[in-house]
Order: sequence, then C-alpha cells, then structure tokens
Amino acid sequence: MGRFIAIVVVLVAVALLLNSFLGGKKDQDAVIHDEAPPFVAESVEPEPESENEASTEEEPTEETVTSEEAVMLEETAEPEATEPAPEETEEVEEAPTEPETSTTEKTEAVVAPVAKSVVLGSSELTAGIPGEGELTSEQIEAWLADPANHAVIKPELPLGLAAGAGGIQGLEANPLTRAKIELGRQLYFDTRLSADNTISCASCHAPENGFARETQFGIGIEGQMGGRNSPVAYNRILSGPQFWDGRAESLEAQAVGPIANPIEMGNTHEACVETLQGIEGYQSQFEAVFEDGVTIDNVGRAIASFERVLVTGPAPWDYYSQLTTFEKAFADDIEDLEELKSEEEELYLQYMELKASSEASPVSESVARGGALFFSDKTGCTACHVGANFTDEKYHNLGVGMMAETPDVGRFSETEDENDRGAFKTPTVRNISLSAPYMHDGSQETLMEVVDWYVKGGHPNEHLSKNIKKLELSDQDKQDLVAFMAEGLLSDFPEVETARLPQ
Repeated sequence: MGRFIAIVVVLVAVALLLNSFLGGKKDQDAVIHDEAPPFVAESVEPEPESENEASTEEEPTEETVTSEEAVMLEETAEPEATEPAPEETEEVEEAPTEPETSTTEKTEAVVAPVAKSVVLGSSELTAGIPGEGELTSEQIEAWLADPANHAVIKPELPLGLAAGAGGIQGLEANPLTRAKIELGRQLYFDTRLSADNTISCASCHAPENGFARETQFGIGIEGQMGGRNSPVAYNRILSGPQFWDGRAESLEAQAVGPIANPIEMGNTHEACVETLQGIEGYQSQFEAVFEDGVTIDNVGRAIASFERVLVTGPAPWDYYSQLTTFEKAFADDIEDLEELKSEEEELYLQYMELKASSEASPVSESVARGGALFFSDKTGCTACHVGANFTDEKYHNLGVGMMAETPDVGRFSETEDENDRGAFKTPTVRNISLSAPYMHDGSQETLMEVVDWYVKGGHPNEHLSKNIKKLELSDQDKQDLVAFMAEGLLSDFPEVETARLPQ
C-alpha cells in the first residue's frame, strides 16, 4: 500500500512538471510572436526600404523635384519611419508621384520652350502670319495651334552687333516667342491703338524712314507736333532706358507711353485695352500668349518683343573690320599664301572666306579713311559712339539747342542732377543715313552738318560735355567721316509685313 501511494505521488509530480513545462512554452511562444514584427521592422525590413527611399526620393529631388517639394518630402518622411512597414512602403511609392507631375508641368512651361537659337536680321520673325490678303480668324487660330510658335527662342545677333551680345536687354523678364513677336508686329502698325484711329507706332517710327521719321518732330493725332525728333526703333535689344531723356526704364514702358500721350496717340490705356478686347483676332492671341490676356502691360510686352528683333544686318565695315583684324593677327602667315595653303589649310580657307565676304560688300578708300578717323584720338568719336551698336547708352550735353531762350533740359528733367542739364542719349550710328534729320531737336538735316557741329566744338554752355572740343579736320577728313557713317555702317533691315492685321 505504501508503495502504491509513493507511485501515485510520483505520477502526480510528473504531471505537474509536464503541465508547467507546456504552459511555459505557450507563454514564451506568445511573447515571441508579439515582439517579432517590431524586431523585424527595425533590423531587417528598414534596410532594403532605405535603399528604395534613396532611389525613389533622392533622384527625383535632383532631377525633377523642386526645393519646396523636397522639403515637403522630408517633412512627410519623418512620421512614416515610426509607422508599420507596409504603410511606410506605400508612402515611399506615392510621394514622388505628385512632385514628378508638378515638375513636368513646370518643365514644359519654362524649360522645354527654349527650342532653338535664331539669328536676328532676316524676315523669319517679322514676315507675319503666313498667307495673303486679309488676316482671317482661321489663319490666326492655325498659327496659335502650332506649338513651335509658343516656344521661347534664344536670339543671336548678326555680324557686327554680335560683339555686343553680352549687352542684350529685357529677355529675362520678357522672353521672345514667335507668337508674341507677331502679336507685337500687328500692334506696332495698328492705328486703332490711338484715340482717333489715325496714329500707330509706325507713324513716327516707319520702316521706310529707318524706323524713325523724316520730319523734324514727331506728329501725333490731329496734326499735333511734339518737341523732339523721333528716335530710331531698331537695335533696341541692346538698349535699356528709352527716349532721348531715358524717362522710360524699359522698352516695354516706352512702347505704351505714346498711347496715353495727349499729343501722340491721345488715348487712354483703359480705352486701348477695351478696343483690343473687342477685336476677336487680338483677343484670341492675347489669351494664347499671356495668362492674363489683354492688359496694357501685355501690350507693352508684345510691342517690345517685336522691336527687339528689329536689328541692323552686317555692314560693309563689319566685313572689312574682321578681315583687317585677321590680316594683322596673321601678317607673317599670309605673306606666302601657297605655303599657308599647304601647311595650314584650315587657316588658309578661313582667310579666303573673310576676303570673299569683304569683297562682296566692299568699302571705298574714303570709307576706310573715315573709319580710321572715327576710331582715332583726332576725332574722339568713340568717347560716346562706342561698342557694337556705336553708342554708350549714356547722356551728353553737346550744346544742341542750348542757345534757345528756354532750352530743353533733357535728362535733367528725370534726375534733377545739374550735370544732366541739356544732356541727351547717344544714338546709334548704324544706318544713321536713313534717319535724318539729326539730334534730339531735329535741327541738323545732314550728316555733314553733324560733323561740322562737332568740328566747331558744339555750343559753349555751362554743362557742355568734357568730350566736346574743337577738332582740326580738313574738308577731306569730314567727307571721309560722312562716308564711313553713310556707307560703311549702312546695312539691311529685316523685311517686315506692315498691312496684315486682325479685322
């Protein structure tokens, strides 16, 4: 009996041990199961996900994600790290999607339109919308439907002006497109911008008069006459402030100034905008070119764009100058052309090309002498008429008009600086022979009169420019100077369509 009791006690003890062992194993399994996901998420899963983040977030940040969007991604990434792995992976996949779409749209609107470079000076940008006769709405719509007409173009300047390419003005704020240039062309020649439908920009800046006017002063509505000669409207792409006194800070501001001038177009900006809004062809073009449609500022932007592509082509002096520069630089090499051809054929061919170009647009001996005088200390012309466009874009008192009882004070009216009293902006000398009469008051009818004015030292006055002094020039010298300006710097303008306007 005692043995039986002992066996029972042993069996009960074994059962209790087994039960304890099995229960502990279940608890341990439960603990392991609860802790496994956090453990795996921290030490196993995040490592490959970190690599995914590097490929899906860092690369778009460099190539397509804007700085603001990158900050947003960084801000949203912080809380994701604390969430379970599946949700974090979902965020990583979706986060780049919106920035990529947004950036693509920005790229198409800002970067993609930079299509190609265009050399200014041909009629490619000024010939108007293709077609003949009346400009129809269908032709305008077809023009606007072509994406190429909305692509931003990078203008290149022709030989001569190209040396001044670093001085191009206004394109950062007002990029050029074919559609905008064409809209500006139409506005430039449209008399409906004036109060009585008689005056356009071209009334005082006409292509046939060197984009100026043959009259002494500008003439506006009802035959009213201004007090200054019409300045030229070409090569403005190299010019900042406009008008003789520089009162317009940009070409855009200059373009809309005359519209509201009572003796020029005599209109108001509000009435001008209302008129354009009532013309279907203009309405559709403004809406296609500008986000905010017809506004007076957009009128200025369009006209300025057209004026910026009005440039002078290569002149005989430009060809002559590059040839003589080459000949001086390679004087020893070109002494024996046969030897140069056999030993340095590329240099030889370059020289032959320069010679051919100069011979196709030759300069006379008088022009050559006049050019040498123009750039010499004997005349001092380049103290003001300097650079690719032959102007320093500054203001000088030449004594012109200072003998009047009440002289025009010029730049002084804008700055109230006594040093600017009677000072006016230096005009370009390119194509100067096409834009007589000369000086701000149109008082000098010929280039010889201009030369004579400088020879005598201008008209003495308290504010006379220090660059103006009497010159010792012979009659031949003066004739040569005139020949240089009238012939050596004469070149072609682009052909411009003047008649086809929206109806």
